[in-house]
Amino acid sequence: MTEPDIFYILGNKVRRDLLSHLTCTECYFSFLSSKVNVSSTAVAKHLKIMEREGILKSYEREGPFIGPARKYYDIAISRTYVTTVTPNLFWYRGLDLGGSLIEKAEIDLSRIPLEHETLISMVASFLELTEELEKILQALQAVESRRDRLMKEIKERYLEEIGDMTQMAILHYLLLNGEATIEGLSDRLNLKEREVIAKAQELDKFIPLRIKDGIVKIDEERLKQKLGGVEDAGED
Repeated sequence: MTEPDIFYILGNKVRRDLLSHLTCTECYFSFLSSKVNVSSTAVAKHLKIMEREGILKSYEREGPFIGPARKYYDIAISRTYVTTVTPNLFWYRGLDLGGSLIEKAEIDLSRIPLEHETLISMVASFLELTEELEKILQALQAVESRRDRLMKEIKERYLEEIGDMTQMAILHYLLLNGEATIEGLSDRLNLKEREVIAKAQELDKFIPLRIKDGIVKIDEERLKQKLGGVEDAGED
């Protein structure tokens, strides 16, 4: 299979939004259509493009109620994409997440001079820098592979123990983005802002959050306290 045109796929906001929902869970067509502000015809077109490029796969599955089988979509690749664009450099690489991965990487730029007198020395230094870059890419590949595996385990554990998909969606977004606005989550989850706040407060019972001034984020200080066995009363 050829490499998907990832920049073409990511160049469209609707496709980015669809992928974001699909990283949280597999979705059937009507659910995806309800999460983006375009017509179902447009959603079908975007899904078809991503399936054609090998980003998505689709399949039919019987629903919990009597009726026709639903068409589900799931992400079909596990890769990290890295790119550099400057007036002097343009390159990109897709890194497979999986396989034999390093546990430690050491980068040393001190041995590579900043100033050069000859063209030959410049080329030699560029090749040495490329070797150091390869170490960074291997480290990134290892980190993202472990984050991917851990996110899968977090989703499975949360849904098994708590069972609330909306809470899980909020946690998933916060883990990937650091923080979110109530307004942004409202738009993303297609819920009223007061409903988002209520769901975030429910999530806070299990994963410590800071909910203040319209911003939601994981409270790392309280999280460390819980890891150390210290209980607290939560956010006021």
